[in-house]
Amino acid sequence: MKKIVIASACRTAIGKFGGTLSNVPAAELGSIVIKEAINRAGITPEQVDHVYMGCVIQAGLGQNVARQASLKAGLPVTTPAVTVNVVCGSGLNCVNMAAQMIEAGDADIVVAG
Repeated sequence: MKKIVIASACRTAIGKFGGTLSNVPAAELGSIVIKEAINRAGITPEQVDHVYMGCVIQAGLGQNVARQASLKAGLPVTTPAVTVNVVCGSGLNCVNMAAQMIEAGDADIVVAG
């Protein structure tokens, strides 16, 4: 069995409703986190095989927030990205799917959260 590890972790800042982050688009916040996670892991964007990102309230954000965020973070256009919405469990569900993808041999490095 392949050993699966979390090589890096980071998150967006926490704000309040209508606060200073309210005008920052979700894809922009996501791209900041993707860039920093890649930096902390010591890898390049080209090494990422797949992106899974949770986004609960997607109305008005455009198509596939994970894809928008990954492109803004500098990942290649060939890197697939999937937005997951299972409400509060979205991020953890993404981590589970990433682990399953790696375990199945379909990817080596996945950004998830």
